[in-house]
Amino acid sequence: MTFDYQHPEVLEAVRRALAEDIGSGDVTTNTCVRADAEAQGRFVAREPLVLAGSGLLDLIYGECGVVAELSVLKADGASVMPGDVVATVRGAARTLLTCERTALNFLQRLSGVATVARRYVDAVAHTRCRILDTRKTTPGLRRLEKMAAAAGGVTNHRLGLFDAVLIKNNHIAAAGGVKEALRLAGNANLPPEFPVEIEVRTPQEMEDALEAGAARLLLDNLTPAEAAEWIRYINGRAVVEISGGVTLETVRAYAETGADFVSSGSITHSARAMDLNFRLSWT
Repeated sequence: MTFDYQHPEVLEAVRRALAEDIGSGDVTTNTCVRADAEAQGRFVAREPLVLAGSGLLDLIYGECGVVAELSVLKADGASVMPGDVVATVRGAARTLLTCERTALNFLQRLSGVATVARRYVDAVAHTRCRILDTRKTTPGLRRLEKMAAAAGGVTNHRLGLFDAVLIKNNHIAAAGGVKEALRLAGNANLPPEFPVEIEVRTPQEMEDALEAGAARLLLDNLTPAEAAEWIRYINGRAVVEISGGVTLETVRAYAETGADFVSSGSITHSARAMDLNFRLSWT
């Protein structure tokens, strides 16, 4: 995914976050800080992390009032150590203080996703397997969280329900079986390059999918040993993704089965906020 910080969904997320925090005005800052006071601030990492969300700072300050200077010193995807300054800003003290929490919330959350993503990618180093993210994201922040996952080195899976066909077990049940679900998808006049993937949970479903010409299979909730056995049987007849119960502790074993992809929802749904802070000084 491209790092498009001007995308309407990104702008909307920033504006919604600012409105949520500021509301009718920052009464503490406006009461305690002179309107003409100038200050400078530094965003500083307090633990090792992979940075994401740095491109949002310009949007945040732009929505709250022009700042005199903003310097982003570390790009998205950069490995950052404790004490590293990732960005500096100079301008009206009121603007810097009012924007502080929103800016930190985005940086901390998105850097958490990028950091977990990098750990997964590092865990499967020197295998042929690539890590995928999922749709298990914070409502309203999917585009940003997928950008953060990409900053950590993960390959983005589908963005939503609109850009790929992923036939899961409930779709199969509703369609009347694996072969019928694939037949209906094949007759849907989709563009030739449109991805079509189907989940298989039993050897018979796998066999049905292969007989129906499935190009991509999702093996769900198998052990690494079971997945390796199924992949040997598939023998390159379809691209294989493994999902379900994948953790940092097990992802290497799944990658070594010969799978093309391993996906994990924990990259987004379980990432913790990383520790960054904002240090203000007066000019």
